[in-house]
Amino acid sequence: MESDRSELRWGVEQRLEFIEFRLFWEGHVNRSDLMDQFGVSVNQASTDLNRYIGFAPDNMLYDKSARTYVRGSEFKPQFLEPDASRYLAQLRSVADGLLDREDAWIANLPPYAAAPTPVRGVNPATLRSVVGAIRRSEAIEVKYQSLSSPESRWRWIAPHAIAFDGFRWHTRAFCLTDEAFKDFLLSRMLEIRECRESDVSATDDRDWNTEATLEIGPHPALSETQAKVIALDYGMRGGKAKIKVRRALLYYALRRLGLDTDPGARKPQDQQIVLLNREVIHEDHG
Repeated sequence: MESDRSELRWGVEQRLEFIEFRLFWEGHVNRSDLMDQFGVSVNQASTDLNRYIGFAPDNMLYDKSARTYVRGSEFKPQFLEPDASRYLAQLRSVADGLLDREDAWIANLPPYAAAPTPVRGVNPATLRSVVGAIRRSEAIEVKYQSLSSPESRWRWIAPHAIAFDGFRWHTRAFCLTDEAFKDFLLSRMLEIRECRESDVSATDDRDWNTEATLEIGPHPALSETQAKVIALDYGMRGGKAKIKVRRALLYYALRRLGLDTDPGARKPQDQQIVLLNREVIHEDHG
């Protein structure tokens, strides 16, 4: 079976993954699903379904009354590991307009809503320039609006990575004006005009290349039952969970988790978690 599978073309394997996705999440799949999703012929769709049965005969059965293949009671994934994060990311992408409905593998989208995060859009030309500079190891001259200065000003930066803080997109770059590695919000780059070669190495950005491990636990003032619920929410084991984060993104991670303020400033039921190893914030990593 493994040798047969290793010879599958990418397009065929993708369709077999789709069959399995539909079986796991929807419980059924038929020829028209494959035809609609991939634009294949009736014969090709039949061939794909028969090929899948050849690999996993117990995974689906044909229901004559419903005229569709249904998930078998002995179903075991062969082509993809069922992943809730992947399903939810696809749902969110469709709802946010990032993925066309017809490109999603989910057949019946459940009603969905998300708490809005008003964020200024990133100019695609700006992103293209930054990504291009990263790819070519160049420095670019940007007109940047910082919070600390009332007027925007031009500065040279040498970007080496893109980062997301949970709300906004940044580039991690060496600022030739301040002579330090810093974060620059893509949305605050008003103009980009010149580029030049750069000899700045990403390996010199210690905060980017060093990881910190946050250990979080339920707020100690929660009841035992409440603490168990919080432990479930965060996948804690033994009363704590470990979260690895680049030091360059440590401030954003703490802020997003609500750990950037004194835990006593909010009610335990609102705060929910505390940082068990606060010393990680002040560790010398030089």
